Amino acid sequence: MNAVEPSGDPRRESSRRRTFAIISHPDAGKTTLTEKLLLYGGVLSAGAGAVKARQGQRNVTSDWMELERRRGISITSTVLQFTYRDRVLNLLDTPGHRDFCEDTYRVLAAVDAVVMVLDGSKGIEAQTRKLFEVCREREIPITTFINKWDRPARDPLELLDEIEDQLTLDPVPITWPVGDGDRFVGVINRNTGDFVRFVRTARGSSMAPEQIIAKYAAGDGDPTWVEAFESVELLDAAAPDFDQKRFEAGELSPVFYGSALTNFGVKLLLDAVIDLVPPPRPYFDVNNDLRSITSPFSAMVFKVQSNMNPAHRDYVAFLRVCSGRFERGMAVINGRTGKPFSTKYAHSLLGRDRNTVEEAWPGDVIGLVNAGDLRPGDAVYVDTPVEWPAIPSFAPNHFRMAFCADTSKAKQFRSGVRQLDSEGTVQVLYQPDYGQSRPILAAVGPMQFDVALYRLRHEFGAPAELSSTPWTTARRTETVSAETLKNLPGVALVERGDGELLALFESPYWLERVIVDKPELMLERLIGEG
Repeated sequence: MNAVEPSGDPRRESSRRRTFAIISHPDAGKTTLTEKLLLYGGVLSAGAGAVKARQGQRNVTSDWMELERRRGISITSTVLQFTYRDRVLNLLDTPGHRDFCEDTYRVLAAVDAVVMVLDGSKGIEAQTRKLFEVCREREIPITTFINKWDRPARDPLELLDEIEDQLTLDPVPITWPVGDGDRFVGVINRNTGDFVRFVRTARGSSMAPEQIIAKYAAGDGDPTWVEAFESVELLDAAAPDFDQKRFEAGELSPVFYGSALTNFGVKLLLDAVIDLVPPPRPYFDVNNDLRSITSPFSAMVFKVQSNMNPAHRDYVAFLRVCSGRFERGMAVINGRTGKPFSTKYAHSLLGRDRNTVEEAWPGDVIGLVNAGDLRPGDAVYVDTPVEWPAIPSFAPNHFRMAFCADTSKAKQFRSGVRQLDSEGTVQVLYQPDYGQSRPILAAVGPMQFDVALYRLRHEFGAPAELSSTPWTTARRTETVSAETLKNLPGVALVERGDGELLALFESPYWLERVIVDKPELMLERLIGEG
């Protein structure tokens, strides 16, 4: 994990860390870019027209789940740790599909920056806006990579205007494309004035050579060059200068153009992550006090995942180290339960693959195997207690009742449902009349149900089925209001797996009527409603 001998100083070690996520709309090229970053980071080797795992590694693709490979989409977030330029990079690949935005939201609680990937022919899309809103809320610095420039693309100035108008974010191009599609010949580095020539590689199987031509010439009057030079002159006169403080405040985004498929522009982007993305900073606790980097060890659990290794039916808790030094085997406290537990089985992660980690520093992401009591949002620490702000759940828009089609597998069914609930794969709601035999699965998007059914059947051996329900809207409530709500038609009271009491309504119109008729009731909106 460490390329050099550690100093033992959390400030120095954390300064070597960069912890960031990649976010995008589906099909913008996020997973391709992720794997090409690994290629440049030396984790993958090139060969025979395809990116392959380095010898001795079974699988380093970010989409490690079998269902992800079948569907061709990212379903769950993945942690990938590697070194580049003597820096330790913790890269978190997130699901692009809107149905899995809750998983992405949890990941964004654990990173210091994001790379936003846009399709050069499509620009800002619906999911891009939603993910950006979360980044803006958390003041997360955003670096923009406009991808697929080796294909026909929109006018680059038009794309910048769209970023500024729709995201209220000042885009500052660091590189500028010369041509697009078949006319794409390279990019101009606005910081140096150099022209970086685009050299195609066979199906992106090797690092793209960067032929740098110092102080670019006029390209012999070629219209493609003339157009690019005129745009750069316009940008030099009118575009804002890059400002590191505004970038770190989430107000300004450096922009890079390239093609992840052919690897062009990937190294420029990776260098920018090292040079521009801030190292780990102190975390705010639940009281809005900063936990110093040099405080005793503390970490935040932002994700749990079972069955990453199907042969062992394991359970991995993903921790972002927030302060101090982690040492494998140290006894730490789970702040939620107050109970200590051992960290003997600690790993650095690369997709499904793991390596035992002896120590970790602020910014690092580690996996604790079989730490079954941990849940997303938990704080773990030694010596000085800490509690982090809760990671909120999104408002579910879809509800299905689940049951086991084979009564002999009822135990596996209940166990699997509890596991999916603890991971956040779906929200699990229980009605008093049915208990655990027929839970209601609540989801942000319907594809979550497909994942839940697949995992119940293939990982837990429980042939589950789903039936429709009349519910469309959920609101948070409390015990006093529940006494009135349970007697109203078109309303169901349920308890979420985390103990939260929710009221389900058959339609938003009926909900609004209840609010008007009985304003004294507590009916609190959930995040992401609408």
